[in-house]
Amino acid sequence: MIVTVSVFIAFARGRMTAEIISLLTIAIIALGLYFFPLPHAAPTDGIALAFSGFGHHALITICALMVMGRGLVVTGALDPAARLLERVFKFNQQLGLLVSLLAAMFLSMGVNDTPVLVLLLPIFVALTARGGLPASKTLIPVNAAVLIGGMATTIGTSTNILVVSIARDLGMRPIGVFDFTPIVLVAALVALPYLWLVMPRLLGDNSPENVQAQRRFFTRLRVPAESDLVGRHFDEILDRLPNDFRFEERPSGPFEAGQRLRISGTHDALEEAIRSLKGQVAPGWVIDRITRTAAELGEDVQVVEMVVTADSRLVGRTLSTSGIADLYGVAVLGIHKPEKLLHNEPMDAHGDIRMAEGDVLLVMGVPRGLQEFASTDSLLQLEGAREVPRRSKALLAAAIMVSSVGMASVGLLPIAIAALGGAITMFVTGCVKFDRVGRALSAKVIVLVAASIAIGRLILETGAAAWLGEAMASGLQYLPPAGVLAAIMLFVTLLTNFASNATAATVGTPIAFSIATQLGMPPEPLILAVLFGCNLCYATPIAYQTNMLIMAEGSYTFGDYVRTGVPLVLLMVGTLSALLVYTYRM
Repeated sequence: MIVTVSVFIAFARGRMTAEIISLLTIAIIALGLYFFPLPHAAPTDGIALAFSGFGHHALITICALMVMGRGLVVTGALDPAARLLERVFKFNQQLGLLVSLLAAMFLSMGVNDTPVLVLLLPIFVALTARGGLPASKTLIPVNAAVLIGGMATTIGTSTNILVVSIARDLGMRPIGVFDFTPIVLVAALVALPYLWLVMPRLLGDNSPENVQAQRRFFTRLRVPAESDLVGRHFDEILDRLPNDFRFEERPSGPFEAGQRLRISGTHDALEEAIRSLKGQVAPGWVIDRITRTAAELGEDVQVVEMVVTADSRLVGRTLSTSGIADLYGVAVLGIHKPEKLLHNEPMDAHGDIRMAEGDVLLVMGVPRGLQEFASTDSLLQLEGAREVPRRSKALLAAAIMVSSVGMASVGLLPIAIAALGGAITMFVTGCVKFDRVGRALSAKVIVLVAASIAIGRLILETGAAAWLGEAMASGLQYLPPAGVLAAIMLFVTLLTNFASNATAATVGTPIAFSIATQLGMPPEPLILAVLFGCNLCYATPIAYQTNMLIMAEGSYTFGDYVRTGVPLVLLMVGTLSALLVYTYRM
């Protein structure tokens, strides 16, 4: 108990990073159980307990799901869904968030919580890049909606199945898949306004860089014959343009094939405009050459930013006179001018921008060509290269994810096996490159999961959980039925948020059944109180694996979970307790 409370305080204070606290927790448990082993256990057994999290199926599942999520992102498989949600968010951000919350709730009623969040997570990260709500303001509410939906059926989470199975073994009647769904749906309606309107306001914008701070690149939009622009007027395409995109010169008549117009926008805005308008910002033959070279070398096409130095031969030249495409097989997609030169751009007689020292070029190519271009022409390549989505594998990546989620959802395979199989298939088919797997995994999440598993085992095997249960049972006889249900739910919620769902289910279910017998109460509402409590895991990042999955993407701190999760836990406990009393006429 001292270790658990100390870890909570350390996380809450935030003076050390989550990674350091997690590693210190593992080390303290290992050393403590080595020098003071549990009864009937060897010192080495304590070491095995402390480090068991690194080989636990939950950690393997999370890592495999991260890899599959990476596969969906790098192949662009989620772009259609992101664009659909983007249109809703563009119409109204609050409506977009409400639609997302409802979709998350209903999906998780029939599909395991973790796969649902893995499917939604890259979509909301992509929406942030497209100018939607920051990921830090949406991921915790969406995760909470997923957890509430998973609470509504016995197949919503594996923990629900565990609670129902243990209760049946103890002699209680079997609980049907939808027996308690109406209770949860009513509670969800009560919680929805908090998720939708209050929770995002309690969360800050933790985005590493603001969309408004991104560089604006100037370039020429080429209108090929097959472009959707041909024959249309400017006013007809306004609603299809991204927020950070604009035409620097407005055409007087309809767009014509072969036309070249000056445009500007952020990298994401240019990319989205090119896709939606079917235009080009580089000659088609250069793009085809880059694509063929990447296929021959088995490499990814990358887009990087390069700074023009004072020694570069490009100073004073334009893109058309530089010969960059012929010499290096790369394409310059746009030029960013420093603020001091933005309104005094040096141009040639044709209106093309002359490059100057300090300009930032947005360049696309294969790594070899990009490196040769940077070294030969004295350019400084900035960090943060972005891979161009391998769209040819988008359907394959989506099929792998759907197959893995489907097999886990219907119970054909455990989620750990299905996710691991999906991750391996992503590697084998080339949807994810094995040497890039480090970009998919979060070291913070890995050590946090390992530490939380170790704490859960420590609470269970030292008898701390059983001691708490016995102490609680002795005082429940003086409470009304709603108080008994709320106390059981809060006790299990405490275990869930600091140990694990499985620990809470295995400890809480027998205790609840025993309390029902001692107090002469029907066992089913008390068992459901345990089931609900196991799912009220909003208040800490270590409470459930989905909490940890969103931690890196949202740049969340421990305090973010506590600040938003504790009010939701109290709201759900009060609502569910009252509904159980009303439903079972207690």
